[in-house]
Amino acid sequence: MIAQRKYRSRRWWSPGWRSPFAGDVGMSTAEYAIGTIAAAAFAGVLYLVLTGDTITDGVKALVERALSFVA
Repeated sequence: MIAQRKYRSRRWWSPGWRSPFAGDVGMSTAEYAIGTIAAAAFAGVLYLVLTGDTITDGVKALVERALSFVA
């Protein structure tokens, strides 16, 4: 018979349950800095893509086409 591990018998809602990640309190300052830089870079790239001529012209054409069906 296979021995069951102790933590398997407890459920997440029981008072004695502990997460396997309980020792990880949160991100460190370096991780926050890297995450912030990555988010800012992604926002910059997304801004450049969305304000580019191709996207603007495509949205304008889509709106004009939709309005031509209404009129």
